[in-house]
Amino acid sequence: MLRENRFKALGWAVFCTAFFLVAFQMPKISAKLQEKLDNAVRTTFELEDFSLIPITVDAALNQSTPSELGGENLFRIKTGESTIGFVYLGKAPSLKNVFDYVVLFTPDLTVKKSKILIYREDHGRQVGSQRWLQQFIGKKSGETLTYGEDIDGISGATISAKSMTMAVSNILESMKVLNDQHILK
Repeated sequence: MLRENRFKALGWAVFCTAFFLVAFQMPKISAKLQEKLDNAVRTTFELEDFSLIPITVDAALNQSTPSELGGENLFRIKTGESTIGFVYLGKAPSLKNVFDYVVLFTPDLTVKKSKILIYREDHGRQVGSQRWLQQFIGKKSGETLTYGEDIDGISGATISAKSMTMAVSNILESMKVLNDQHILK
């Protein structure tokens, strides 16, 4: 009986360990999202050959940034030994779901382009229009953006547009923190 209980306890310990390792592992980028990310970099920077080098941010510094940085969402774009720019891959809430977006930065941390990569709702798709998204081009790290003032609204996509504006504003502030700490040098 005692031996049977030990095996049950060992089984539960193995199960719980495996569960926690899988449940709290850093999420990986799906193949579809990676393809869209690579395409956004390729077309924005007009590159064929490039590498996306993950930028690691320690937990303490991450606490001082408005955007969550870690895992696989912040990259240095390199071609050969040269840094061409930076990429932030994020998720933002829409009405009932989330959408994946990317913000591409020049080496001086100016927004070169922003793009909605995957939008998962029927309503609010206007937020993905390049005409609307071009408002973010030229914004610099450290700037704060306000929906309806710095960034025009969109009828029919109010929630997603506000969400995208706040997300880009947060990453601009976060990039300034990283730059001030010499993480991006």
